[in-house]
Amino acid sequence: MADANDHLNDWLRDAHAMEEQAETMLKAQAARLEHYPKLKARIEQHIGETQAQAEALSRCIDRRGASTSVVKDAAGKVMASAQGFVGMFATDEVVKGGMASYAFEHFEIAAYTALVAAARHVGDQETAEVCERILREERSMADWLASNLDEVTVQYLQRSATPGETAKR
Repeated sequence: MADANDHLNDWLRDAHAMEEQAETMLKAQAARLEHYPKLKARIEQHIGETQAQAEALSRCIDRRGASTSVVKDAAGKVMASAQGFVGMFATDEVVKGGMASYAFEHFEIAAYTALVAAARHVGDQETAEVCERILREERSMADWLASNLDEVTVQYLQRSATPGETAKR
């Protein structure tokens, strides 16, 4: 039977894999964006945040005497690569990518909310503080997407209605 510390370690490994997945997904999305510079810039900013988040989680995991999961990290990257590949074939890739990113950010928000509670429960204040910082960054990205998805959608619609324009990405 696992105790609360074991669960926290497992969830931290899951979060690390989630950030590895997010980084792969965000890099693929940013690399394909051609006509949406504001969105691309925000995604590139979040890539840096995501890389720092994975590093911070790795330090928490190490400090707790556990290790990251190579299998979970690899599985997350494979899933993200598949998502990126499928997205390439959507004619409205930028809109669907924005929607998927918004949903993924909320999954991350839920994960970090649980991690903060678990870390506090076991008395690991340092991990709780790291997860609270990451939670703020994820909320910020979700808020940005919520505030800008309508603009991206309208830009897409305008570009798709203009002969000779590429709207997809």
